[in-house]
Amino acid sequence: MDALYLRMMEIIILIIYMLSLLFIFLFSLGQLHLTWHYRKAQKERTSGNSELETFPFVTVQLPVYNERYVAARLIDSICNLDYPADCLEIQVLDDSTDETVQIIRERIEFWQERGIPIVHVQRADRTGFKAGALEYGLGMAKGEFIAIFDADFLPQADFLKTSLASFTERTGVVQSRWGHINENYSLLTRLQAFGLDAHFTVEQSGRSHAGSFINFNGTAGIWRKACIIDAGGWSADTLTEDLDLSYRAQLNGWEFHYLEYNVAPAELPVIMPAIKSQQYRWNKGAAETARKNLGKVLRSPMSLTSKFHAFFHLLNSSVFVALLLAGLVSIPVIFIRESHPELNILFHVGGIFLIGFFSIAYFYWTAIKSLHPERSAGYFFLNFFPFLIVSMGLSLHNGMAVLEGLFGRKTPFLRTPKFNILNSTDSWKNNRYVKRGFSWRTVAEGFLTLYFGFGLLSGFRAGDPGLMLFHLMLMLGFGFVFYQSVKSIHGGTSISS
Repeated sequence: MDALYLRMMEIIILIIYMLSLLFIFLFSLGQLHLTWHYRKAQKERTSGNSELETFPFVTVQLPVYNERYVAARLIDSICNLDYPADCLEIQVLDDSTDETVQIIRERIEFWQERGIPIVHVQRADRTGFKAGALEYGLGMAKGEFIAIFDADFLPQADFLKTSLASFTERTGVVQSRWGHINENYSLLTRLQAFGLDAHFTVEQSGRSHAGSFINFNGTAGIWRKACIIDAGGWSADTLTEDLDLSYRAQLNGWEFHYLEYNVAPAELPVIMPAIKSQQYRWNKGAAETARKNLGKVLRSPMSLTSKFHAFFHLLNSSVFVALLLAGLVSIPVIFIRESHPELNILFHVGGIFLIGFFSIAYFYWTAIKSLHPERSAGYFFLNFFPFLIVSMGLSLHNGMAVLEGLFGRKTPFLRTPKFNILNSTDSWKNNRYVKRGFSWRTVAEGFLTLYFGFGLLSGFRAGDPGLMLFHLMLMLGFGFVFYQSVKSIHGGTSISS
């Protein structure tokens, strides 16, 4: 009986391991296909941008909640947009409960005295969080078009003119690329920029060229008001109201246009808890949106290729679940291989997953060479491998967020704290919005560091080098994430360049 039970457990472990790697492999092939589309789009791209001939009325919405460090900076940037004042209104959708309210009030008065049409919009309560604020402001918005900026963004003066010139009759959204005002602040900000740049070049442009679903990224984009209304308006039943509305709008036939060359700079989070807060919302919200909309996509008349990309677009955060599962069972796999040499043929197929690795490497390499052709191969490798390692270290945190989303566990919308930190000499230590304290996930990340260290030693003892690099990267990743999380609790500074 014990032998049968052990055999069943070994089979289950091998199935989990193989299915997890298969999911990662298929996701990687999807990214490779998007890279092909991106390269093709680059060759077909025409130079220049059309000029805006008329000036439609635009409402700019600034959803804000307790942003004392960046609220004034945001308002000043938006009020300096180059657009006719008689065709513009600016709504500061302020749900704040601290001194941010007074900061906003003073900046609004300053700009109103200079003829800028800006208003302070406050609600009785924060129902629906950001989605609720956007929907509330939409009800009183005069604009035919709705531009949205989060509190950490500083758009260029010509942003509205450049974006609006790209609208056609069936365009529902024009989304722009995010830039980074503090990319070189630390290792953490460099790695975030590395990952985001690939999304905002290869992935978004590739999806657009392929005719697949793309998404409004929550900020630095412009909606046609009629599109929002036609798609059912903003909904707070997911943590990524932007992704949810994007899919509902495109299922209704609206087209989305992506402008890689139109850049809106923003501030990147500078400490691990802030990164985790942002990642939690993005990953859980994507899973919630998949739960809500994936069935509709699969039943739609779209092509199989578009459905394939939509499947991995909505479930891309599930890669963290697959990675975590593969990592957890990979150590028992070492002992199974040692006990059953007759099964070694099963593990030889693992070589095909190198295709997945090189697909991902090519995906990020293409992004780097497109945005920063002056950067060397050395720069790429010095950032690509740390990016992979830290992403692997976040697999527990992000994977749990995905599972909560897929299984329907509801949690509040938690904003990412902003810092107004641009230079290596700036400090975040006195930021009032940083929550300090251990979570069970941080403790688990410490244990997983030791677990994968044990896996590394086990592979060495068994003379099985096949998984040693995998376990080394997992050990370093969880160790780094654990260290950075603990460091922020005690008020240390981020790793500087």
